[in-house]
Amino acid sequence: MQAAEDRHAVFPGTFDPVTFGHLDLIERASALFDRLTIIVAAHHDKRHVLSVEERVALLEEATKDQDHVAIVAMDGLLVDGVHSLKATAIVRGIRSAADFEYERQLALTNRAMASDIETVLLLSSSEHAHVSSTLVRQIARLGGDLTPFVPQPVIDALAGRFDS
Repeated sequence: MQAAEDRHAVFPGTFDPVTFGHLDLIERASALFDRLTIIVAAHHDKRHVLSVEERVALLEEATKDQDHVAIVAMDGLLVDGVHSLKATAIVRGIRSAADFEYERQLALTNRAMASDIETVLLLSSSEHAHVSSTLVRQIARLGGDLTPFVPQPVIDALAGRFDS
């Protein structure tokens, strides 16, 4: 059994781009664990608007005041990454009932592969429950105002990405 000071969790995602909803979950999860590592998924089969390096840099900027939060890029099975980081928990956010069913399926699959890793599901704050990276990309693509959804560095990073 680990001592309380060794509680280390990961918060995985694509973060394409990182939103205020993600940042709220990061802040709340970092209060529950002694260390939180944000894993930026580097799926090669998925087309991203922002590169892995850009997503890591934006998360580093957004979490720079949280000294027990680290950012890493990772590819492959999440449970392998959790083991390599010597973490014991995966934190995921839930915005809706549909998210819950999807996250339940993922948690059960991860548990089947690695029974030593727990999954912790955090409900999104009501002010961010409607925000998703997909929604942010759509608003950016249509030239809308992103200020209610993402930090200014993300707005700057997305500027000009969707010009025709």
